[in-house]
Amino acid sequence: MYKRILLKLSGEQLTGNLDHGIDPEFVKWLAGEIKKAVSTGAEIAIVVGGGNWLRGATYAEHGIERATADYMGMLATITNGLALMDMLEGEDVPVRLQSNVRIDQVAEPFIRRRAMRHMEKGRVVVIAGGTGKPYITTDTAAVSAALELNCDAVLKATKVDGIYNKDPAKHSDAIKQDAMTHQEALETPSIQVMDRAALGMAADANMPIVIFKLDTDTIANVVSGSTIGTRVSRD
Repeated sequence: MYKRILLKLSGEQLTGNLDHGIDPEFVKWLAGEIKKAVSTGAEIAIVVGGGNWLRGATYAEHGIERATADYMGMLATITNGLALMDMLEGEDVPVRLQSNVRIDQVAEPFIRRRAMRHMEKGRVVVIAGGTGKPYITTDTAAVSAALELNCDAVLKATKVDGIYNKDPAKHSDAIKQDAMTHQEALETPSIQVMDRAALGMAADANMPIVIFKLDTDTIANVVSGSTIGTRVSRD
């Protein structure tokens, strides 16, 4: 079982059954799943993306300066963080929203020791605003936060049940990998479940990453140590 984890959620997952934005019913279900993980006794921080609203890199291709577009994406993650915080509170889960972009009326600034203290007291810490700097993805922000907060692993919830040797959507003979090394993940071009900068940072710091499908009980099961998804580690 992991004692302290960083859960990475993409913004797109919050759309649920909608085409874009936030599906309140899905986020309520997600809050219930996180509550199950909290009940294991693990300390949990969450980094949430903003792709359900916009992606900075995409907007940058259409005339908006890349840095500006990335700041827009950071604001989108704060919107998602607010929704997740509110739904967690609705499930009676103690939670604090922190942001790497200063927006003090709705979120605490991200302060490492404060975040760790919240977690020690059993509060979930939702971290929004990426790293607060452009040109850096929320995947990299998640690994960075996990290292800052002395987490045991990064758990990345996705729409696939792990890493395959080739795209399972295109190849019926694709084989799921239960485990692989950081180096193998970095050297396999077909693996795109996490960006290369995030994988490289995790490799340098020996931070394990578990890629798994977001489904009923899967967050709690991964936190509890069940063999689900694909574990990426040094060995």
